[in-house]
Amino acid sequence: MKKKLAAAASVLGLGVAITMAAMSPSNGLSTTTHQAKGGDLKFSLQRSAGAQAAGCLDDAGAKVTIKPGGPVEHMTIKAHDLVPNSEYDVFIIQVPDAPFGLSWYQGDMESDQYGNATGKFVGRFNVETFTVAPDVAQAPVVHEGDASQNPKTAPVHQFHVGIWFGSPATAAKAGCPSTVTPFNGDHTAGIQALSTTQFDDLNGPLRQLD
Repeated sequence: MKKKLAAAASVLGLGVAITMAAMSPSNGLSTTTHQAKGGDLKFSLQRSAGAQAAGCLDDAGAKVTIKPGGPVEHMTIKAHDLVPNSEYDVFIIQVPDAPFGLSWYQGDMESDQYGNATGKFVGRFNVETFTVAPDVAQAPVVHEGDASQNPKTAPVHQFHVGIWFGSPATAAKAGCPSTVTPFNGDHTAGIQALSTTQFDDLNGPLRQLD
């Protein structure tokens, strides 16, 4: 009887181990979204691929909650372990890592003395989020690096979220490369700090909200 019980326990343990392995992403990062009663969507932001490669911003992350609001959605981002008293820039992006694809500037966040930052944004953050340019048209050149016309494109969906350091100097304080990128208002941002990098390129979390 004891041998039968031991064998059964062994099989059960193996089943649990297989189940847990199937639930765990290969990179160890959470790719889950959670849609609560009432339609709220919740997911995490992780260190960006660039920050991971550079070995910087080790403990940083963020929690995102999106609440449907009729014709718009309300997105709240709560980030932690950032460089204190610094600015960050939030973008909705086509793919989570370089080359990022089509990206739009959603707004700013500012960390407090403890490195925590909260951002609240109103917009279209669901399966219908997209950019379209039926044809080429002139565009205003306001800052250095601005294009004088847009590229023609069919509708392109953007289902990922990314946060950039507001400046290369802030990135350097976190031990990250001080590379200049165009991801802020005057195109002098630092590298990407956080993103939905744990999600597949074609299945960003915003796609989960109808």
